Amino acid sequence: VREQRFADERPRRRALRNSGWIVLWRAPVGVTVVFIARVVLAWFDEPVALGIVGGIFLLWFAIALTWVHADGGRGRHAFRRAYSATFGWGGGF
Repeated sequence: VREQRFADERPRRRALRNSGWIVLWRAPVGVTVVFIARVVLAWFDEPVALGIVGGIFLLWFAIALTWVHADGGRGRHAFRRAYSATFGWGGGF
């Protein structure tokens, strides 16, 4: 019964996810925090740490974009969902 209920809910959840309502107000805060961290690392001449931080977020965004694309997201909507998934944690500050 539980599996059938989840199977019945999947199309509704996918339609809701792809409806275009993405919370983006949190993401600029996350981008700003990452930007400031990278500027501080560059200021103190830490190229390895700078590359690691940049690489982690680039990889995180690429994985999120791949996940969204596999879920059926295309174009600007897919980019916005991946952006929100990568930097949306910034709203917690």
